Amino acid sequence: MAADNLLGDFLKARRARVDPADVAVPAGGRRRVAGLRREELARLAGISEPYLVRLEQGIDRHPSPQVLRSLARALELDADAFAHLHALVDPAPVPPSRTEVSADVHRLLDAWTDRPAYVRDRCFDVLAANKQARALAPMYEPGSNLVRAVFLDPTSRRLFPDWAEVAAQTAAALRAEADPRDPRTVRLVAELDRDEEFRRLWTRHETRPARDELKRFAHPVVGSLALRRQALTVGGAEQQVIIVYQAIAGSPSEAALARLL
Repeated sequence: MAADNLLGDFLKARRARVDPADVAVPAGGRRRVAGLRREELARLAGISEPYLVRLEQGIDRHPSPQVLRSLARALELDADAFAHLHALVDPAPVPPSRTEVSADVHRLLDAWTDRPAYVRDRCFDVLAANKQARALAPMYEPGSNLVRAVFLDPTSRRLFPDWAEVAAQTAAALRAEADPRDPRTVRLVAELDRDEEFRRLWTRHETRPARDELKRFAHPVVGSLALRRQALTVGGAEQQVIIVYQAIAGSPSEAALARLL
């Protein structure tokens, strides 16, 4: 991930994804570019085309909040993508990344004897995990990187029946949560760039932080599991996130999870 023109890269990628018909832009004959032309986006956003060129080329990196709102509206960005756009222009100070997990959090993980739980940082390195998480999948072992595991470890394709969906969400969450200025993030993206599917997803510039949602597993020992994922930020260590999986009470997944534990 080149950190020199993140705003321009984002604008060009998202411009290419807007269907002109969806924003009432006439097709205008044969189109040489995907999505909107620069002049079309500039007109929709109420800015000049030369100014948009300067933004996309990284010459001007500080558009006003009003311009950002206009671009977000013209590009049909959702709340997550708009937050990401704003962060590219005005990044908040990033606190030092903490790799140590507090004793209290370790005790909390171990207290969840009926559900897998682990702690990761914003670069998706696993920092701590209870034995239930480690039994669920090797990728939850401390020291693993979840994005690397999803894209580069062939076993993940067997672990997740919905692998394509998991991969897309993982790439979008990395872009939304990781600090693009962090050398660790740059190195990780450079490593993953050799994977064709990661490259395809990364160039889409999707941004979606990890949220509470259902995730399906095909475990080699206990079979199918459908687990609800909860994402919790650690107070006082905001760079750390606790992920907890739990099954619906009385469901086949709860019984399968009990056999795993």
